[in-house]
Amino acid sequence: MIIRGEVVSVLRLRGARKSVPAAVRAVILIWSLLAGTPPAFAKEGGQRLSSLPTIPYGAVYFRKSNPPRADWERDYRQAAKDGMNAFRHWFLWSAIEVAPGKYDWEDYDRQLDLAAKHGIKTIIADILCTAPQWAFKKYPHARVEEADGAKRASHYTIACAVGGWPGLCLDNEEVRAQAEQFLRAMVKRYRNHPGLGGYDVWNELNHFGDAGGCYCEASAEKFRLWLKDKYGSIDALNKAWYRYSYTDWNDVEIPRTNDPYPDSIDWIQFRIDNAVRLLKWRIGIIRSLDSKHPVTAHCIPMGAMKSIGPDTYPVFQAGKLVDIYGYSGGCNHEEWTKLRWHHWCKMDMTRSASYGKPFWAAEMPAGASWRMPGGRGLDEGRFVMPDDVRFYSMTNFAGGARGVFSPRWRPLLDGPVVGCFGLYDMDGSPTGRSEVAGQIAKWANDADQQVLWRAQPVKGDIGILVVPESQIRCYASQDSTEFYYKCIRGAYQAFLFNNIQPDFVHIEDLGADHNLVYLPYPVMLTEKTAEKLKSWVRQGGKLICEGCPAYYGDRGRAGEQQPNYDLDKLFGAKQQWVQFTPDLLDDLKIDLEDGTSIRGGIYLQSYTPTTAQTVGFYEDGRVAVVDNVFGKGKTRLIGSFPGYGYDNSQDSGTKRFFANLLKWAGKTQHVTSSDWRVIARLHSNGSSRFIWIVNSDRRDIQTELEVSDRWGSYEKCRLIAGGAEPTVSNRVISVGVPARTVLVLELL
Repeated sequence: MIIRGEVVSVLRLRGARKSVPAAVRAVILIWSLLAGTPPAFAKEGGQRLSSLPTIPYGAVYFRKSNPPRADWERDYRQAAKDGMNAFRHWFLWSAIEVAPGKYDWEDYDRQLDLAAKHGIKTIIADILCTAPQWAFKKYPHARVEEADGAKRASHYTIACAVGGWPGLCLDNEEVRAQAEQFLRAMVKRYRNHPGLGGYDVWNELNHFGDAGGCYCEASAEKFRLWLKDKYGSIDALNKAWYRYSYTDWNDVEIPRTNDPYPDSIDWIQFRIDNAVRLLKWRIGIIRSLDSKHPVTAHCIPMGAMKSIGPDTYPVFQAGKLVDIYGYSGGCNHEEWTKLRWHHWCKMDMTRSASYGKPFWAAEMPAGASWRMPGGRGLDEGRFVMPDDVRFYSMTNFAGGARGVFSPRWRPLLDGPVVGCFGLYDMDGSPTGRSEVAGQIAKWANDADQQVLWRAQPVKGDIGILVVPESQIRCYASQDSTEFYYKCIRGAYQAFLFNNIQPDFVHIEDLGADHNLVYLPYPVMLTEKTAEKLKSWVRQGGKLICEGCPAYYGDRGRAGEQQPNYDLDKLFGAKQQWVQFTPDLLDDLKIDLEDGTSIRGGIYLQSYTPTTAQTVGFYEDGRVAVVDNVFGKGKTRLIGSFPGYGYDNSQDSGTKRFFANLLKWAGKTQHVTSSDWRVIARLHSNGSSRFIWIVNSDRRDIQTELEVSDRWGSYEKCRLIAGGAEPTVSNRVISVGVPARTVLVLELL
């Protein structure tokens, strides 16, 4: 239940005044949010953003059966009074197309009319993953088919008491045509409505939901076309797959088992590409009919770290296609993690995948979460208090988000998550949480804060390379992505806990914009990826790489010489020994010449240097770490997996190793903090500089911060939010950060 009469915390924010007119806000929004974005987006996407408030703040409101119709007018009035300015609604295909070609828009018309009346912008979320009940009978062949041949029946999701989940497979052209007819009707109906703010496509980019993928004949045919485009001929496929006896493309079937062979690897990659194809299709329909409003999407960022094999989240590809991006979670579900690193990771990955465009905290839980694992206390994410809403919202802004939505305005009344996530009470009554949220919404959209939103997070100190084939091979061979996930998340935590700002860099985007990257779990690399890495380093890039790089190459085939694809020249060393015994290597240690001792794990690879310098050894004396100069750049190769080692141990030596990588590269980090528990992020627009200082601890912390001199001089700071006045002496900022508080300072 939602507790009434919560004590409302004092919102430590300054400058809340009457907001500026919408037209002025729109101009400021375009100017502020588009700094540094691609020219094409700045021209077209910026025009579409003018339909939105400066900082959209609100929630998902309508999911057909919730909330009750009798409350709608009152709820909108309350939301507008409290400062909310945006709602997202689930436009459920199964609830609207009640018979073939017959649409019931009545409830949705009412939502848009109320939005226009109360000054709230509507984000239309197309929910095609709930197909109409009649369609399941009309298109039985299009039901989502699992690997064992079972067909999925229509059922409910935990998030909505409306049937039709997980939808029908859109690889079937007749189903896709029916869905397109629905999308076109929806856009045409609302594109000129004054209550419209934009569209959100494909909730969380979750391909087929918990089914993972579809094995129906239509998907098999799409897979064959993809293979034909990749290989060109059936003979080439025979050789690539080691099958030899296909005589026709129709002989090819979807692999129904998960193995580290070319067919499984191709099947996973196809599903990713197919998801992108269907996303482009949705976006193309909307933009062909409405060029005035933005198209948004929100993802589950961690999917690009741990679920790209089973769930095929196209996190980076989607970010390039939309006007505004977003992420789910990042709040109470991360309370139990050290420094809430999950939340920071989601923000950093979404920011990186947004390519300079604005992004939102699209689902910030702001109420109970009873379904979390048992044994966790109320203050470990089971419940959200008013202070938490303030802290979560401000942390989102610190990470670069420029909009906040809760997954519920008020909790659902049906299903397994009754009473969860909402800002308001079960009957729509205000709560302490909703009051704080309203204060933040008003503060964020006030004229005094416009200079703050013109600044964006600066490019990170280091990039973490995202190489999908490494994760795909991990999943295909282990039936799990745990090894890959632990390597990348361990590296991320080690940087974060040193207050080093990591970006995530998809291998396709590696270029001159990045000069230092860390490559976790590079066990499979395609020849194309290997050539890209060599070219990038040759031109001046600095690469830190974990062990066994490209041990497996194209199609998952192991190289006869290691490192594979002439990467021995890049790293200046050849393999001397390799050991694939993860069960024996959890205590693996590496000693560096600088006296640092680090942890590894999973696999062990030792080296015979050719042109490289040895800088680290295993305990038995074999060479573990080598540094090499290659062209204008340089490399460091570590024979095991420090990311995995740090994730397991959280030891000080491995943490220090990650901190020293910037010194190895000749870089100074943006902001240093004397207390590792304080995360400080620099935002800039080229002229103004702001530091967002986040203390997630439940104790006050006194810390000293220093900003790199490459960001110019400063003699004092202006406090914008947080309530603790800093002092500045010789570039050192001394400040006390109250528990669970985010401070915002402007450097002057």
